[in-house]
Order: sequence, then C-alpha cells, then structure tokens
Amino acid sequence: MGIEPQLETIRTDFLVIGAGVAGLRAAIELAGAGDVLVVAKDSLEESSSEYAQGGIAVALSDEDDVTLHEADTLAAGDGLCEPQAVRVLVNEGPARIEELIRWGAEFDREGSKLLFAREGAHSRSRVLHSHGDSTGREIARTLYRRAASLPGIRFEGFTAVAELLLDEGRVVGALILDARRGRLLAVTARATLLATGGLGRVYSDTTNPDVATGDGVAMAWRAGAVISDIEFVQFHPTALHVEGAPRFLLSEALRGEGAVLRNARGERFMPRYHPMAELAPRDVVSRAIVSEMRSGSAPHVWLDISGRGPDFVKKRFPRIHATCLAFGIDLDRQPAPVCPAAHYAMGGVWTDLDGRTSLEGLWAAGETACTGVHGANRLASNSLLEGVVYGARAGRSMREAALAAPARFAPPSLPDAPAMTLDELRRLAMESAGILRSGAGLAELLHRLESAPAEPPAVAGREALERANTRTVLQLIARAALARQESRGAHYRTDFPEKSAALRAHSRMQRGREDVEFAAVSAG
Repeated sequence: MGIEPQLETIRTDFLVIGAGVAGLRAAIELAGAGDVLVVAKDSLEESSSEYAQGGIAVALSDEDDVTLHEADTLAAGDGLCEPQAVRVLVNEGPARIEELIRWGAEFDREGSKLLFAREGAHSRSRVLHSHGDSTGREIARTLYRRAASLPGIRFEGFTAVAELLLDEGRVVGALILDARRGRLLAVTARATLLATGGLGRVYSDTTNPDVATGDGVAMAWRAGAVISDIEFVQFHPTALHVEGAPRFLLSEALRGEGAVLRNARGERFMPRYHPMAELAPRDVVSRAIVSEMRSGSAPHVWLDISGRGPDFVKKRFPRIHATCLAFGIDLDRQPAPVCPAAHYAMGGVWTDLDGRTSLEGLWAAGETACTGVHGANRLASNSLLEGVVYGARAGRSMREAALAAPARFAPPSLPDAPAMTLDELRRLAMESAGILRSGAGLAELLHRLESAPAEPPAVAGREALERANTRTVLQLIARAALARQESRGAHYRTDFPEKSAALRAHSRMQRGREDVEFAAVSAG
C-alpha cells in the first residue's frame, strides 16, 4: 500500500530512532550541529537500556587493564569478534565512563572508590553497577538529562517508525506513525540513526521489553542494508520462571556473588558442564540448564543464593529482591525458579567502526547494529559500554558527514503483516530458532513463515507493524542459522554440534540476494 507523496512532512537535520543509551549518546554528540529529533516507539523511558541490571564493563580498576578486557571479549566471542572493533570498545570505554560520572551518573562505591564486580567469563572484577541492579536506568537517566539540557535536541515519544524513506538508494529519513494523533508523517533528515534496540520479543520467552521487536533490523533489511550475524541470539540463562509472569531477568551478578544452579533434584550441576561452573559463558550455561530441564522433565531449574545470609540480596540487589518478593520468592531465604530467555542479539545491521551502514545516509548503533564487537557470544556487561562508545562514534560521524538536506523521497510502502498472531510467531521462534536448532526445524520454520497468508498493511496499527517486523526478523534468523552448518557461541545446531574452521566468518544478507554469504573475520 503506497503512501501519498503529499503526506505531511517534518524536516530535521538529524533523526535518531530510539531513546536508549546509544541513541541518547549520539544525540548529545550531534547537539550544536543542527536540529536533532529523537523518536521513541513508546514512552521515552521504555527501552532495553532501562532493564539492563548487570552493569557496565570497563577496565578502570587498579588490578585491570584494557588488554585483559580485550582478551576476555575475544574469548567470549568464540572466534567471530572483529579485533579492531573490540580494541575501540575497550580503549575508549574508560573515557566514556569518566564522562558519564562528570555528567552525574552515580555508580556504586566503597567509600570513595568505585566498586567493581565479577561476572561470567571476566578474568577481573571490572563491572560497575548503579544502585545494585539499576545500571542501565541510571546511565539512561544521566544521558537523557544531559541531552535535554542541550540546544536543538527535541524528543517525541509514542512514535513508531514504519519504514525508512529512500531517494535513489540514499536514506533520507523515515515514515513514522504518531500514535497519539493517529496519523502517518514523513520525517526527512540529512542523516538518520537506527538505535532501536533488540529483537528479544521475536521469542515467547524473553527478558526484553515489549518494544524490542527488531524494528530497526527489519526496516534496514527492507531498505536494502546488509544484515550480519543475525543468527547469534544470546539467551540469558536465568530469567524468573513464574507462570503468567514476565520473564524478569535475574542478573548474572547474582552468580558472581555466589549463587548456584540446582536441578529438580536439588543437585548443583554446572561443575559437570564447565570448569567455570556458574560463571561459564552464557551459551554454555543456557544449554546446560536446558539439558537438566529435559533430563528431569522440569519446566525450570533453581537459582540459589540463600547461603549468603539474611538480607544480602535485599541490600545488594534491591530491585531484583523486590520483584521476586512480589511473586512470593524471598531470594535471601529460598531459591528462585529460572529458565533461559532470549536476551541479546549479537548480530544486526552491519556497520563500520563509525556506525555507517551499507546505505548512504543511514547509521546504526547499540543492539540493532552489528559492529563485530560481540562475535558469536557477547561478554557480560559489554552491551551498555558498546552503546555509549559506538553511540558517540556514530553521532560524531553523522555530524562530520555534512550530507545535503534531502530534496525529495520515494513514497514507501508499508510491509504486509502475516495472518498469524504475535504469540504464534514467538512460539515458532522458541521451538525452531531458540537455544537448540536443527536443519529440519529451521527449514520447516521458513516454510511456515513464507507460506503464511499476508494481510494488507494497516496504516494506523503498531501491532500490525510489529507482526510484519517479527516475521521479517525471524526469517532472517532462520535463513542465517540454516546456512551456518556448525555450532559456535550462541548458535547451536544439534545436527552440526562442532565448530567449522571454514565458517569462522560473518554471515551477510542483503535483500535481492538469494544466498547467505560469509565474510572472513579480519586479522586485526
């Protein structure tokens, strides 16, 4: 369904789609270079950044060094990290954190010294927290306050982005759905940033907020951008499993503080699976939990930190403690039922080190982007750091690009939505493209997605847009996972359980190209 060219148009210099850490940090960098419009699908507070409990990793302690942080990141990425991208992350990270502190971010301290925690696959205690388990919220609050104080930055909430606007292959803005006014608007811009966050809501079990439906990846794909490594979806091992309740994340920091995993028989099992036990990489812990659940025909396992003594969790992790207590679970006195849930996408819209995508006029940063930092399996607490480091780099690159203001745009078409409910799509994702995958299951998933009847696009409906985007993202995950005939990081194929040296490469997909291509990891 085409959109008429006489559609009401708003003009800005820079359009930032997403108001999480990456989008806000980019907006700050753009201040003073022109008018900046930041749009969010829901309220300005509803982003994955707000839910990031675990912390932000940075080599700032006396016992740490950026080379150690670099080595840990590369090891967790299972051979697919881009060495130069990792180097940028760890080297620029300390300056970005010190900047946040100058802007008022409050990180936990012991006396006057910053308090660093240990998390899975880190060789040093290098993870900063804020108020125990509200790190993302504190960083987002700090960045929003900073951005709102700068001239030329404007915010619009409840504004879903439907499609990118194109002029002869160049991105010149976006078509947005103003939910409060029930109308479509075209926003034209000299440069556009996708900072739309994750895609966890493609799955039925996820720690992500409702807004995380992979919109940025889907829109970029339809516009013709290159999508990379989208098959690598990290499942957080320990999400609260209470029937009828959201899969609330129980931070990895709990295991860093001594929490252990027990199966249905009450046995601690992780030492049988990995030398680092509960602090093994997330993909290892998730698969171990699934194995124990299947062997015991149980819907979950147990996370037990009761041995740390009375009120330890209440004081150290107040938000987690209060949430669990609302469901009748006192973590200081009893274990919590947990299961893995979709948590983070390592892949996304391909970018260079400055956030440029393969399309002129389009940048991406944060979880929606694929810089190569995370490889096949993200190191815990590197995501918030990536948001501030690469958000700043993308903003700077957009400011310096000096692209001309667009004179026109091609009328876009809204995507068809599948005649399937979101619940049906998400169930299929968990069954066939979740923690354990097989060629037969992935092929059947693709067949069902591609043969599902389509509904005409609904101009005024966010839900229809989310169904269309969910199907697109799920198709991309399944295509890339089917092509990757090996097991690596967060991607595990039961029919190809070993790593393949030939596939130590990034998957690449672009609309109009039939096959998934693979590009070698750079030498660094």
